[in-house]
Amino acid sequence: MTTKMHIGYDLSWIQLEGRWRLPGSWTNAHYPDMRFFKELALIAERGLMDFMFWGDGTGIPSTWKGNRDDAVRWGVGWPRQDMSPYIAALSQITSRIGFGLTYSSTYMHPFYTSRLLNSLDHVTGGRIAFNVVASSRKADAANYGFDELMEHDQRYERMEEFVDVCKALWASVAPDAFILDRDSGVMADPAKVKAIGHRGKFFNVMGPLACVPSPQGRPVLVQAGASPRGIQASAYFADMVFAASPGKDKQVKHRKALDAALTAQGRDPSGVGIVWDVVLIVGETDEDAKRRHEQLLTAVPPEAVGAFMSHQIGYDLSKLPDSFTIAEINEQIVKANASPVGFLNMTTGIDPQETITKDAFYEVIKHHTAGYDHAIVGSAEKVADYLEEIFVATGERGGFMIAHPPAVPRDLLNVVDFLIPELQRRGRFRKEYRYSTLRENLLDS
Repeated sequence: MTTKMHIGYDLSWIQLEGRWRLPGSWTNAHYPDMRFFKELALIAERGLMDFMFWGDGTGIPSTWKGNRDDAVRWGVGWPRQDMSPYIAALSQITSRIGFGLTYSSTYMHPFYTSRLLNSLDHVTGGRIAFNVVASSRKADAANYGFDELMEHDQRYERMEEFVDVCKALWASVAPDAFILDRDSGVMADPAKVKAIGHRGKFFNVMGPLACVPSPQGRPVLVQAGASPRGIQASAYFADMVFAASPGKDKQVKHRKALDAALTAQGRDPSGVGIVWDVVLIVGETDEDAKRRHEQLLTAVPPEAVGAFMSHQIGYDLSKLPDSFTIAEINEQIVKANASPVGFLNMTTGIDPQETITKDAFYEVIKHHTAGYDHAIVGSAEKVADYLEEIFVATGERGGFMIAHPPAVPRDLLNVVDFLIPELQRRGRFRKEYRYSTLRENLLDS
């Protein structure tokens, strides 16, 4: 039997970096109008997609030139709402599609976060995924009282302890603890409600969680670290992994590294899928898709490119000399505890030891910022060929996150009306939701 892919839709940037104004974007209203999200949720569920996903950032980018002016002017990295109340509302007009929500383990507290996500899992009927991130952006750090970024590996140590506490809290009230006997008045069995008594390097939490166990028991746990330490964290706790799509060879290598790390943790690699982050531009024809592809280069004004990339990697690119090598700059980024993996991903194709001028470098990152160079562009048949090739090469475990669409709802409509039927014809995508919770639907292949 042909193994089916899982497909999610990343809505993190639909209002950012100029996408809000491209042809095909929603008109007569703008972010964060609730009507906009309702329409997207209904389209995505009509397409039988696994989940809608939102990344997050809580600061206005200010790394570039040491101020936030360009970011504010050009809509770089902001505005961003807390999506938890939006998800609660969207769950009331849908019944099967899941919702991925992001919070930072670097800054948030596990007791508050576990309680919030427990409540959202109840409200959605068991359709919540928690994307656990380690933050590497200075604008976010400043809003939580930090003058500098936390050291890279320490961020992952804190993440692992954060998840340990959350999982212990979610398990602190047994699924059958509640008796609710009207005659006797007994609500719950005290023997099935236990404190966790956690005392660790980063957190001291007594517990238990004063909540009713949620439909999934706990949210689906997602993690997206790509560095060796990030992959180790994925293997430690993730139910599903998000990862970039830097090319088939590197994706196969990432899958092998994750499998080895899972095996070392005593976990079965077949039970943890990777959802590959991919920019898709699907058209009714190849020509239609190519036309829409060219529009990407008009989305981000040149003045916004440096602000965007500096924020993404946590390093001020305005300080670049007239010429340099990628290896030299990456060494400085490592010393700043920023994001060397993010920097290397955006400079794929440049020899790290070869000297490059600042102007040539900015031309490269302009294309990266727009998602132009790594977009998969074409008819449904052409895009489906690519997805199948990567899916098979990486072990047919997981699927794809359709990321950073140029314009919605147009690009979501094209996925649902053109691409999904083509994948269904190939036996690579579901024709119905068989289960009510996100966890069950993600395990269904």
